[in-house]
Amino acid sequence: MYNIFNLFSLSCYNFCVLLFNQTILMSGVDYFDDRHAINPYMQSTGAIDTNKARVEHEDIKYALQSAGVKIIQVAPPEDCQDGVYTANWALCRGKKAVLSSLPNKRKKEEPYAEQILRDLGKEIIRVPDNLRFSGQGDALPCGNDLFIGTTYRTDLAVHDFLAQTLEYNVISLEARPNRYWHGYGPRKINKTTGWPDSFYYDIDLALAILRPPADGRKGLIAWCPDAFTRASRQLLRVYDGVEKIEVSRGEATRGFACNLVSTGETVIMSANAPKLKTELEKRGFKVITPKISELAKGGGYIRCTTLTLD
Repeated sequence: MYNIFNLFSLSCYNFCVLLFNQTILMSGVDYFDDRHAINPYMQSTGAIDTNKARVEHEDIKYALQSAGVKIIQVAPPEDCQDGVYTANWALCRGKKAVLSSLPNKRKKEEPYAEQILRDLGKEIIRVPDNLRFSGQGDALPCGNDLFIGTTYRTDLAVHDFLAQTLEYNVISLEARPNRYWHGYGPRKINKTTGWPDSFYYDIDLALAILRPPADGRKGLIAWCPDAFTRASRQLLRVYDGVEKIEVSRGEATRGFACNLVSTGETVIMSANAPKLKTELEKRGFKVITPKISELAKGGGYIRCTTLTLD
């Protein structure tokens, strides 16, 4: 039998579910570039057209607003090539915001993000010194579960820190590394960051939260089995806390299929992932597919440009 505290907690939790991804922070593309290749996608598809990227960013914003999402718009941090990717600024839960600890070429974003979040009334929390953390890009909440990556942009020690600080049930995952010699040999190390590389360097490139749990119904995720190491793939297969939709490796890597934003009813996702789109529509989701090309050249997509503040 639930006590009064449990009943209160459940009612608050169901209220939060109704507000899934309803308030989002976005910046802009003014300084967007790929001159510092901090992930495998950069400098592989030609020069970035900033004007086209600006149109894409506006299209994402319009799609979110049409789905009922409130956008808090801020100016991008000056001279920060990745400042458009606000998902990497923090992980928020309620009034708390755990700040990210980003790669060398993104360090200038950190104090800017801190001031923005502080001005929005967030309680600022920092991860312990010398630990890496990539914010919501690498840590995706689904109700009380937190699917979080490791090795590439987030250290394993941060997982326990988030479990204690934000009271999540943490599910630790590792994506497949990029390796030398056509998939064999040692892990590739990024020449700019000095950190290991993966096409799924942030977990939001391999997994997406489509619907949190509510009213006795499990949450729903989309995930790409081929994106994960064998151990993490097995862990996700046997985890029964959520329902799952599988995404092909092609749609995950070339189509950025998992890098989406869902309100629980509407999904704003890639126009280059038709199989996932069809599956979502079968399940009753409304799907909006803005066309993205330039933002992808920085290794980010729709989810990357948004930080959930709920």
